[in-house]
Amino acid sequence: MTKPRLVSLLLLSTAMAMPSVAWAQDSTTQNADASAQDADQYSDESDAPEVSLPGGEIIVTGQRDRNIQQYAPQVLTVLSTEQIARTGEGDIAGALGRVTGLSVVGNGYVFVRGLGDRYSLALLNGSPLPSPEPLKRVVPLDLFPTSIVASSLVQKSYSVNFPGEFGGGVINLTTKAIPDESFLKIGGGVTWDTETTNELGYTYYGSKTDWTGYDNGNRNLPVEVKDYFNSGTILSDGSSDLARAIGGQLITGRNAVVQTENNLPINFSGNVSAGTAFDMGAARVGVIAAGGYSNKWQTRDVIQQRTLGLDPDQPDRDFRSVITNQRIVTNALVGLGVEWGENRIRWTNVYIHDTLKRAALKVGEQEGNTNISYMYQDTSWYERQLMNTQLVGEFKLDPDTELNVRGSYANSKRDAPYEISLLYSRLGSGEYGDQYVNYLDGGQTGDATVAFSKLDEDVWSAGIDLTHKFGLNWSGTVGYAYQLNDRVSSRRNFQFRAEGSNAYVAAFGLLRPDVLFQPGTFYLSDPNVVNPPVDYSILVTETDVTSAKFAAKLNNHAWYAKLSGSLTNALSIDLGVRWEWANEESRVVPIADIINAIPDTRLKNEYFLPAVTLTYELEPGMQVRLNASKTIARPQFRELLYQTFFDPDGNRTYRGNPLLTDSQLYNAEARFEWYFAPQQKLSIGGFFKRLDNPIESFLTGSNVLVTSFANAPKADLYGAELELQKYFDLFADRRLLVGANYTYTKSKIKVGPTDTTEVYGASGTALASDYFRNGAPLTGQSEHIANIQIGLEQQGGLSQQTFLINYASERAISRGLSGVGQPDVVEKPGFTLDFVARQGIELAGTELELKFEARNITGRKHEEYQQFETGRIDVNTYDVGRMFSLSASVNF
Repeated sequence: MTKPRLVSLLLLSTAMAMPSVAWAQDSTTQNADASAQDADQYSDESDAPEVSLPGGEIIVTGQRDRNIQQYAPQVLTVLSTEQIARTGEGDIAGALGRVTGLSVVGNGYVFVRGLGDRYSLALLNGSPLPSPEPLKRVVPLDLFPTSIVASSLVQKSYSVNFPGEFGGGVINLTTKAIPDESFLKIGGGVTWDTETTNELGYTYYGSKTDWTGYDNGNRNLPVEVKDYFNSGTILSDGSSDLARAIGGQLITGRNAVVQTENNLPINFSGNVSAGTAFDMGAARVGVIAAGGYSNKWQTRDVIQQRTLGLDPDQPDRDFRSVITNQRIVTNALVGLGVEWGENRIRWTNVYIHDTLKRAALKVGEQEGNTNISYMYQDTSWYERQLMNTQLVGEFKLDPDTELNVRGSYANSKRDAPYEISLLYSRLGSGEYGDQYVNYLDGGQTGDATVAFSKLDEDVWSAGIDLTHKFGLNWSGTVGYAYQLNDRVSSRRNFQFRAEGSNAYVAAFGLLRPDVLFQPGTFYLSDPNVVNPPVDYSILVTETDVTSAKFAAKLNNHAWYAKLSGSLTNALSIDLGVRWEWANEESRVVPIADIINAIPDTRLKNEYFLPAVTLTYELEPGMQVRLNASKTIARPQFRELLYQTFFDPDGNRTYRGNPLLTDSQLYNAEARFEWYFAPQQKLSIGGFFKRLDNPIESFLTGSNVLVTSFANAPKADLYGAELELQKYFDLFADRRLLVGANYTYTKSKIKVGPTDTTEVYGASGTALASDYFRNGAPLTGQSEHIANIQIGLEQQGGLSQQTFLINYASERAISRGLSGVGQPDVVEKPGFTLDFVARQGIELAGTELELKFEARNITGRKHEEYQQFETGRIDVNTYDVGRMFSLSASVNF
């Protein structure tokens, strides 16, 4: 049955530095006794996960006697294919949310130890990736289905084979490579969402092929719009023949008429993967391919409020929104590998296409007009696409020398045509006072806008590494890495305004959007008609022309050298230094011959970034690590542009600051690790980070609130981590898994009374205390993060039943209004309980895996709010459904 509160609103509308680790390719070990003990310890494990990293393509497969986390010279966590499968998550961001110290914020952005997405580095097979998001330079990890990922490595201590932009940590995804034997796997599943499935929701027609995630041409630009975008002119008067020709084609019955869907369909997905390997002369050749498709619906009934003051009982905006998102994801992977002797060449290609079709209605009051009710209607279509091709070669020059080369090209696109927003108002008086009318007066009591946005970014990267072993226990590596990010992003926004007789404006404002904006309504004038004469026209102009398009580039060269080895039988060291030079540019691209007052930004810097890790083995399986390093963080592209940008996904307006500078981080870590039995461990660690000039957001504005950015003077972040994984034998072939991790993180922005910061547009150098509060936590940082896994499993077969518990405490996601003393906007992730059951059976000689998932069993809601002394403002709060999934896969 449909929920009454939903119906009421709906009806209103009708590194790890692996070259030094000799065991990856060589059976030689540093300590024979430890090796024998370890081989016995891990003899009952499945093969070690495959890991591909910068600093040399090192593929670790079939090594039953090695635990990567124990023997790597850095602090890291590796999720194998099996561990990812246990979580049951459909994308890698969800699986990473179970790792110690990691939390997922927003649309797939992984925060490491409470540091924001700018401090998290994401790599695919050791190569950098572009982001399809206009406001980010980091890729959202919910793009990556778990079906194409062989392992996910999270390294929290810095080593110089990784890029210097290393704050909280690096996340390296390794795709599947050469199979050991031929296989074919086919799977599919369905999911029921209690808030969405079979409930009322919104949609619009779009095109016949929307279910595929690809438009059939209905959203292609009209010829007049294409010609206008290429003309170098601006629609300013609004009444030209070109303006009317353009305006009459932008809003149609296909893209702007919101329809009620009484029974939203069930979510479903499917995937297939196959691979084979064969001998070709002295070489072994392997081919692997995978593809997947998912179609997911989600309806949110959202409370959206805002206040410009300190009284939560008198919000300036108070709305209820019903938003229905249909998300369609298709993905493909093709890999080719060749091995001969100890040499290997690997070519990997990844394609991901992610589409969001969105329809929404929002009703409420704004700006203190309690007698007027406003209704917003939005329709949109967002396509994100990521393509990546990588070629890696690993060559053994002699028994002690290894050469590794790699090259990669990646392209990311985001296309959002026909982003339509319509505003209606019900005035409560006058001839149509009881009706919602679009008065088209530029946003006072009516509005209509259509936006077209595009993003295109290329990333070229290459590297070469030479590693040489010196004797039994020492190795040295020198390497070079190159990266070029080249991005162009645009947003062209058209606005419609009505002029003429008030009676006609009101009468036409009652019409359905596609009727109101049909070509014949843009100019109606006949003075010979009396009582009253016909006097009505619609003007079409382009807004925000000075900031419609921008280009950005990051050019980065790096050299590094590192040395690893044993100082004694128990003490080993990994140390190195990275020299990194980078030129980051961000500039507005004029779309016409107009004066551009927005300054270009160029940050050209070079750094020496050292890192050292000491590992002391207390006894076999028990060790202590110490790490220290220096790293950096650069501003993201759009943060450097002094231009206003509205993010429809986050419902926030942003403006950059051309005066931002790089941040520098000083990192220290200590950790005790005990690998006391096969697949079992205990670790306890502490960490500290000093951030100089961290980039933080602040909120400013009056009628329209704008999030901007500035360098705070300093910030400290410190904390501790605890991780335990233990198995208990129960009966027959069954055992109990208890896994738990907890992270305590505390951060403080440090602002003195005389500290200053640079904010573009401010008069002179500004006091930092005007923008940042001393002692405030960094945005995105939860003080407490905990994960617990309790599961039964069968040894020697596939039968798992696992409860997954996650808790994250409140975290600030946006600052309160500067100068007013507002509290920060806080997100409350809270407590989540999931259950995943996997069962393997053999049917007619074929392996079949069945899986059942129950997500959000406790019905935790999503909450974003500001807590004032006398109450709270709900900024973005809605119920999240309980989800129940059934899936099956067949192995041939």
